[in-house]
Amino acid sequence: MTSPVDMRMDVRWKRLLSGGSGAIWIATIALFLLSPIVAPGSLDAAPVVGMLPFAAVLGIAAVGQTLVIQQRGLDLSVPGMMAFGAVLVSSLPQNYGWPAWAAIIAAIVLPGAVGLVNGILVTRFGVMPLVVTLGMNAVLLGTVFGLSNGTPAGAPALLADFASDKFAGVPNALLVAIIVVALAGFITQRSTIGRRLTAVGVSERAAAAVGIRVGSYQMLAYAFAGVAYGIAAVLYTGYVSTPPLFFGESYLLPTVTAVVLGGTALTGGRAALISTGIAALFLTQLGQLLRALGWPEPLQLVAQAGVLLSVVLLRELVPALARARASRAARSPRPRTSASAEVEPAGSTR
Repeated sequence: MTSPVDMRMDVRWKRLLSGGSGAIWIATIALFLLSPIVAPGSLDAAPVVGMLPFAAVLGIAAVGQTLVIQQRGLDLSVPGMMAFGAVLVSSLPQNYGWPAWAAIIAAIVLPGAVGLVNGILVTRFGVMPLVVTLGMNAVLLGTVFGLSNGTPAGAPALLADFASDKFAGVPNALLVAIIVVALAGFITQRSTIGRRLTAVGVSERAAAAVGIRVGSYQMLAYAFAGVAYGIAAVLYTGYVSTPPLFFGESYLLPTVTAVVLGGTALTGGRAALISTGIAALFLTQLGQLLRALGWPEPLQLVAQAGVLLSVVLLRELVPALARARASRAARSPRPRTSASAEVEPAGSTR
């Protein structure tokens, strides 16, 4: 018979091995411990400081993807959203004479408005999220090409100075990411809006039964996701100064991978935003380590896909193995204790 201590240990191992939120913290610590051994110098100050802004951009973009996945969707408009935000903040001042502050606001607010349109199409018109976001991605990429006239523009000096600067030795981009991820995590976990978003993600029918306006909260999730993509695009543009027009394509798979590694299920429900931010750090450091080892970018994408596939398989296999073990334990006969062995049936003779 399994003791309570053994049962608690089984539950802990099941959570870790099935890709729960705690697993990515352990994996990230292990990766940073392993990095200087595999690639000496990979954790020197310069490489780490250069890596952190890209981790910040991925972390913020992954927040947006998390909000959509929490509502049992999958946002394929990430490349277009981030390219749209980048072209707004760079082309509007350079090509159309906008002030930098107005372009920054537009690059955050307009992707949010596009996200709201995605939410309306999904909730009010019943179109599948994959179809909506894939179509919107094509529209946004066309818009990017039209606004930029096919030529990348440079970031405003104000934004470039801020994104490349540091506060107390910490890159400003990372500080912005910490604020965004922490605020989003607080809202989803502690606020009424967050609890209702979680309830809608778990079960639309149950949420509607208790009076939650399901469609409104789903639209809100898509709008907040667009805002997150806009913030990520603004930071990326400021840090690299002149981003490629379609740089967002390299962020689609990593955002999904970060969400899954962070512990948010693809079937919706609870959103583990803080752990998603840690997963973004893990993926960025993994990419830097692979580049130090000489892996080309296609193989790095294969490695990310392998990590994603491994976690998804673990989430399916570990619970199945745990159920099979519990079933075998339930069917196995209980051993006779010494006390029960001494008790004899009534009327027995020696």
